[in-house]
Amino acid sequence: MMIEATAAPAATADGQPFLLMQDLVKEFDGVRAVDSVSVTINKGEIFALLGSSGCGKSTLLRMLGGFETPTSGRISLDGIDLVPVPPYQRPINMMFQSYALFPHLSVWDNIAFGLRRDRLPKHQIAERVEKMLNLVQLTHYAKRKPQQLSGGQQQRVALARSLAKRPQLLLLDEPLGALDKKLREQTQLELVNIIEQVGVTCVMVTHDQQEAMTMASRIAVMSEGKILQIGKPSDIYETPNCRFVADFIGSVNLFSGTLVEDEPDHVMIESPECRHYVGHGISGSIGMAISVGIRPEKITISPTAPPGDPAAQINWVRGELVDWAYLGSTTVYHLKLASGMLIKAEVANRQRHAGYQPQFRDMVYASWDQDDLIVLPY
Repeated sequence: MMIEATAAPAATADGQPFLLMQDLVKEFDGVRAVDSVSVTINKGEIFALLGSSGCGKSTLLRMLGGFETPTSGRISLDGIDLVPVPPYQRPINMMFQSYALFPHLSVWDNIAFGLRRDRLPKHQIAERVEKMLNLVQLTHYAKRKPQQLSGGQQQRVALARSLAKRPQLLLLDEPLGALDKKLREQTQLELVNIIEQVGVTCVMVTHDQQEAMTMASRIAVMSEGKILQIGKPSDIYETPNCRFVADFIGSVNLFSGTLVEDEPDHVMIESPECRHYVGHGISGSIGMAISVGIRPEKITISPTAPPGDPAAQINWVRGELVDWAYLGSTTVYHLKLASGMLIKAEVANRQRHAGYQPQFRDMVYASWDQDDLIVLPY
């Protein structure tokens, strides 16, 4: 039981999809690295391919760039079939994780390199380079060599070089992977602002869920060559369509259970830990195996049981506090339940310091609202 991944409508003014990938397959020695992928992408959109290493996202990106030929399937950009077009003739630029800057050239000459290869007039080259330097806020660094710049500045030079040729499509392969965490978070928003100012369509590959959710307007979650779900970051997080997506995006507590009631306005799912009352129907079959997810930040912890019949134990569990992690803005509590299951509850420290503060080995109650539960195929 898996909901099919579908993409949002994505068309140009004439009604044709801007970027279309249809039934794409790529095999290496009989093994499918990309397995029947179909996606349409809006003009001007920042679209992220998200997944763990080896899921096929980089292979898909390389097929868009022309560095790999599809075993079968179709790729079109603004109505033009790209498959027979060699990489150097495609209106596409690709920015790699390593940036691939020329160490012996200045920032100015790095940005101008592709334009000179295209034999543009000198005045056009100078105009575009100056415009790109201004866009990425590196005008005062034009004469420096790449090794004289910080990692974030080198990343902006690589982006400027990619945008200078005015591509219709920009491909980013782990664009911020070489930066440390703090700089990466700062650069994410800078990168989005620059791309949106230019208005170029962008497809990026990343294994970093936070990066994808910060930068992309839509995300495709991939696993084993297939796209499992496509949606806005909020949709992917709040309404994942399978256990893999729920577990891959953010943190989630997953309970395994059995459907015992299914009404139009609610369902009841029985698990070894408790009973889960969900405030909507799912049109399932009584007795079917099903999973229930709850995000740690949607759990409330308390020293006393929630109101209601304690024998029914609906939407709450009792467990022993076996560990916690102080993360500055939040504290994550780890509770061990009688079944042996470990769950996580995340509490904002503003609330934590003002209210209940459990201690190590305390027995505490964890509860949640009926509308915060995620019902998933088992």
